[in-house]
Amino acid sequence: MQRLFLVRHGPTHAKGMIGWTDLPADLSDTAALSRLSAYLPSDARVVSSDLVRAVDTADAIQGGRARSPHNPALREMHFGRWENLTFKNLPPEDAALAKAFYEKPGDLAPPDGESWNAVCARVSDAVDQALSASTQDLIVVCHFGVILTQLQRATGKSAYDTFAQKIDNLSATEVIIENGKWRAGAINHCP
Repeated sequence: MQRLFLVRHGPTHAKGMIGWTDLPADLSDTAALSRLSAYLPSDARVVSSDLVRAVDTADAIQGGRARSPHNPALREMHFGRWENLTFKNLPPEDAALAKAFYEKPGDLAPPDGESWNAVCARVSDAVDQALSASTQDLIVVCHFGVILTQLQRATGKSAYDTFAQKIDNLSATEVIIENGKWRAGAINHCP
Protein backbone atom coordinates (compact mmCIF):
# COMPACT_ATOMS: atom_id res chain seq x y z
CA MET A 1 0.00 0.00 0.00
CA GLN A 2 1.15 3.49 -0.85
CA ARG A 3 -0.49 6.76 0.10
CA LEU A 4 -0.59 9.97 -1.88
CA PHE A 5 -1.23 13.19 0.03
CA LEU A 6 -2.29 16.07 -2.19
CA VAL A 7 -1.73 19.36 -0.38
CA ARG A 8 -3.14 22.61 -1.71
CA HIS A 9 -0.74 25.55 -1.47
CA GLY A 10 -1.32 28.53 0.79
CA PRO A 11 -3.80 31.20 -0.33
CA THR A 12 -2.88 33.79 -2.95
CA HIS A 13 -5.95 35.98 -2.37
CA ALA A 14 -6.31 36.35 -6.16
CA LYS A 15 -9.88 36.52 -7.46
CA GLY A 16 -9.50 35.37 -11.07
CA MET A 17 -8.65 32.15 -12.84
CA ILE A 18 -5.09 31.67 -11.67
CA GLY A 19 -3.34 28.83 -13.43
CA TRP A 20 0.24 29.34 -14.52
CA THR A 21 0.58 32.87 -13.16
CA ASP A 22 3.35 32.67 -10.59
CA LEU A 23 1.79 34.33 -7.54
CA PRO A 24 3.21 33.95 -4.03
CA ALA A 25 1.25 32.25 -1.27
CA ASP A 26 0.30 33.91 1.99
CA LEU A 27 2.02 31.66 4.52
CA SER A 28 1.41 33.86 7.55
CA ASP A 29 -0.76 31.22 9.25
CA THR A 30 2.18 29.37 10.76
CA ALA A 31 -0.08 27.45 13.16
CA ALA A 32 -2.00 25.94 10.22
CA LEU A 33 1.26 25.07 8.48
CA SER A 34 2.55 23.38 11.64
CA ARG A 35 -0.66 21.37 12.04
CA LEU A 36 -0.55 20.33 8.39
CA SER A 37 3.09 19.25 8.61
CA ALA A 38 2.37 17.27 11.79
CA TYR A 39 -0.59 15.53 10.13
CA LEU A 40 1.45 14.32 7.14
CA PRO A 41 3.58 11.16 7.42
CA SER A 42 7.10 12.03 8.58
CA ASP A 43 8.75 9.49 6.26
CA ALA A 44 6.97 10.57 3.06
CA ARG A 45 8.77 12.21 0.16
CA VAL A 46 7.74 15.75 -0.84
CA VAL A 47 7.43 17.09 -4.38
CA SER A 48 5.78 20.28 -5.56
CA SER A 49 4.74 22.15 -8.62
CA ASP A 50 7.41 24.61 -9.75
CA LEU A 51 5.17 27.62 -9.15
CA VAL A 52 6.31 29.71 -6.18
CA ARG A 53 3.08 29.32 -4.21
CA ALA A 54 3.55 25.54 -4.19
CA VAL A 55 7.33 25.60 -3.71
CA ASP A 56 7.11 27.94 -0.72
CA THR A 57 4.29 25.92 0.84
CA ALA A 58 6.32 22.72 0.38
CA ASP A 59 9.30 24.42 2.03
CA ALA A 60 7.09 25.41 4.97
CA ILE A 61 5.80 21.87 5.63
CA GLN A 62 8.81 19.80 4.56
CA GLY A 63 10.43 19.41 7.96
CA GLY A 64 12.93 16.51 7.81
CA ARG A 65 11.24 14.83 4.84
CA ALA A 66 13.13 14.00 1.66
CA ARG A 67 12.44 16.39 -1.21
CA SER A 68 12.23 15.68 -4.92
CA PRO A 69 12.84 18.40 -7.53
CA HIS A 70 9.96 20.76 -8.36
CA ASN A 71 7.93 19.44 -11.26
CA PRO A 72 6.33 21.78 -13.83
CA ALA A 73 3.95 18.96 -14.84
CA LEU A 74 2.25 19.47 -11.44
CA ARG A 75 1.21 23.03 -12.29
CA GLU A 76 -2.37 24.18 -12.14
CA MET A 77 -4.52 24.07 -15.27
CA HIS A 78 -3.39 26.59 -17.86
CA PHE A 79 -6.20 29.05 -18.48
CA GLY A 80 -4.62 30.62 -21.58
CA ARG A 81 -6.19 33.98 -22.44
CA TRP A 82 -8.52 33.65 -19.43
CA GLU A 83 -5.57 33.72 -17.04
CA ASN A 84 -6.17 36.21 -14.18
CA LEU A 85 -9.68 37.04 -15.40
CA THR A 86 -12.95 36.55 -13.55
CA PHE A 87 -16.07 35.38 -15.35
CA LYS A 88 -17.29 38.99 -15.38
CA ASN A 89 -14.10 40.08 -17.16
CA LEU A 90 -14.12 37.44 -19.89
CA PRO A 91 -14.47 38.71 -23.44
CA PRO A 92 -18.16 38.48 -24.43
CA GLU A 93 -17.33 36.11 -27.27
CA ASP A 94 -15.93 33.61 -24.72
CA ALA A 95 -18.97 33.53 -22.41
CA ALA A 96 -20.59 30.45 -23.98
CA LEU A 97 -17.27 28.58 -24.12
CA ALA A 98 -16.53 29.39 -20.47
CA LYS A 99 -19.94 28.10 -19.41
CA ALA A 100 -19.48 24.88 -21.40
CA PHE A 101 -15.89 24.51 -20.14
CA TYR A 102 -17.13 24.21 -16.55
CA GLU A 103 -20.43 22.46 -17.20
CA LYS A 104 -19.01 19.82 -19.57
CA PRO A 105 -15.35 19.43 -18.62
CA GLY A 106 -13.47 17.31 -21.11
CA ASP A 107 -11.88 18.40 -24.36
CA LEU A 108 -13.00 22.05 -24.32
CA ALA A 109 -10.20 24.48 -23.50
CA PRO A 110 -9.86 28.22 -22.94
CA PRO A 111 -8.30 30.01 -25.92
CA ASP A 112 -4.57 29.15 -25.85
CA GLY A 113 -5.21 27.13 -22.69
CA GLU A 114 -5.60 23.57 -21.55
CA SER A 115 -8.62 21.26 -21.45
CA TRP A 116 -9.62 19.19 -18.43
CA ASN A 117 -8.62 16.01 -20.24
CA ALA A 118 -5.21 17.48 -21.08
CA VAL A 119 -4.50 18.52 -17.49
CA CYS A 120 -5.65 15.10 -16.23
CA ALA A 121 -3.24 13.33 -18.59
CA ARG A 122 -0.32 15.65 -17.75
CA VAL A 123 -0.79 15.40 -13.98
CA SER A 124 -1.55 11.67 -13.91
CA ASP A 125 1.66 10.95 -15.80
CA ALA A 126 3.70 13.09 -13.39
CA VAL A 127 2.09 11.52 -10.32
CA ASP A 128 2.58 7.99 -11.68
CA GLN A 129 6.26 8.70 -12.29
CA ALA A 130 6.71 10.14 -8.80
CA LEU A 131 4.92 7.20 -7.18
CA SER A 132 6.94 4.65 -9.12
CA ALA A 133 10.24 6.21 -8.00
CA SER A 134 9.80 4.77 -4.49
CA THR A 135 7.46 2.74 -2.33
CA GLN A 136 7.33 5.57 0.22
CA ASP A 137 4.22 7.64 0.71
CA LEU A 138 4.25 10.80 -1.40
CA ILE A 139 3.22 14.35 -0.54
CA VAL A 140 2.45 16.49 -3.59
CA VAL A 141 2.12 20.20 -2.88
CA CYS A 142 0.11 21.56 -5.74
CA HIS A 143 -3.07 23.28 -6.87
CA PHE A 144 -6.86 22.95 -6.77
CA GLY A 145 -7.20 21.52 -10.30
CA VAL A 146 -4.29 19.14 -9.85
CA ILE A 147 -5.87 17.72 -6.70
CA LEU A 148 -9.19 17.29 -8.48
CA THR A 149 -7.58 15.30 -11.32
CA GLN A 150 -6.28 12.70 -8.88
CA LEU A 151 -9.44 12.74 -6.79
CA GLN A 152 -11.44 11.97 -9.93
CA ARG A 153 -9.06 9.10 -10.61
CA ALA A 154 -9.56 7.72 -7.11
CA THR A 155 -13.34 8.10 -6.93
CA GLY A 156 -14.35 7.40 -10.52
CA LYS A 157 -16.78 10.35 -10.38
CA SER A 158 -17.47 12.45 -13.44
CA ALA A 159 -15.37 15.54 -14.03
CA TYR A 160 -18.45 17.69 -13.47
CA ASP A 161 -19.15 16.09 -10.07
CA THR A 162 -15.47 16.28 -9.14
CA PHE A 163 -15.41 20.02 -9.92
CA ALA A 164 -17.99 20.51 -7.15
CA GLN A 165 -15.58 19.21 -4.48
CA LYS A 166 -14.30 21.86 -2.09
CA ILE A 167 -10.53 21.89 -1.66
CA ASP A 168 -9.30 24.50 0.81
CA ASN A 169 -5.89 26.09 0.87
CA LEU A 170 -3.54 24.24 3.22
CA SER A 171 -5.72 21.13 3.15
CA ALA A 172 -4.65 17.55 2.50
CA THR A 173 -6.51 15.06 0.34
CA GLU A 174 -5.44 11.44 0.67
CA VAL A 175 -5.46 8.76 -2.02
CA ILE A 176 -4.68 5.16 -1.11
CA ILE A 177 -3.15 2.94 -3.76
CA GLU A 178 -3.26 -0.78 -3.09
CA ASN A 179 -2.64 -3.53 -5.65
CA GLY A 180 -2.97 -0.98 -8.44
CA LYS A 181 -6.38 0.20 -7.25
CA TRP A 182 -6.97 3.81 -6.20
CA ARG A 183 -9.43 4.96 -3.56
CA ALA A 184 -9.98 8.20 -1.71
CA GLY A 185 -9.15 8.58 1.95
CA ALA A 186 -9.66 11.88 3.77
CA ILE A 187 -10.72 14.65 1.39
CA ASN A 188 -10.04 18.34 2.06
CA HIS A 189 -8.72 17.59 5.55
CA CYS A 190 -7.72 20.80 7.31
CA PRO A 191 -5.83 19.73 10.44
